[in-house]
Amino acid sequence: MKDRMAVLNEIESTGVVAVVRADSSEQLSGAVGALYEGGTTCIEITMTTPNALAAIADASAKYGDRCAIGVGTVLDAETARAAILAGAVFVVAPILDLPTVELCKRYSKVVVPGAFTPTEIVRAWQAGADVVKVFPATKLGPSFFKDMKGPLPHIKLTPTGGVSLENAGEFIKAGAVALGVGSALVDKKAVAAGDFKTLTSKAAAFIKAVADARA
Repeated sequence: MKDRMAVLNEIESTGVVAVVRADSSEQLSGAVGALYEGGTTCIEITMTTPNALAAIADASAKYGDRCAIGVGTVLDAETARAAILAGAVFVVAPILDLPTVELCKRYSKVVVPGAFTPTEIVRAWQAGADVVKVFPATKLGPSFFKDMKGPLPHIKLTPTGGVSLENAGEFIKAGAVALGVGSALVDKKAVAAGDFKTLTSKAAAFIKAVADARA
């Protein structure tokens, strides 16, 4: 299992965290494999996925040596602990819950709490966030990240919500260290149909978009 710094480095170096929601373990396993083939090795399995803890354990067992398997949509420390024990190596939340951040630090796991305002962003960072998730980024856009890098250049930010292939490069150029990408990458119709080649192609396109923006 990857240690905390290795996971954080992988999130930042690839620049893409795939947010996966699937209706079955078979779909999820196929999706993770397809994303890996496309170069997206940081996989966030949301707690809204049916039997999410079992899905995390299964994905960790199959892909944990090649991918960083994390958990998303975490609202409390109890859920974070259960996911970590199931194999999650990073924890993502849509909100700032201080006990969750504290627990992740105790277990030495990467923690990415959510925030929406400058005050929340700073509170999350001061609490020990490795990266702060700006959510929903749909309402704020890349310009918000550029504005935040002025007074808060030391805080690592990642957008989730509304990230697409069309604006991925803009977010990176504006200062995001990585992108949280859901439906624009993990197409639910493609997953349901078993069309995993589409996921591989989209994963590769997002990885390229990030690399091009950084270059």
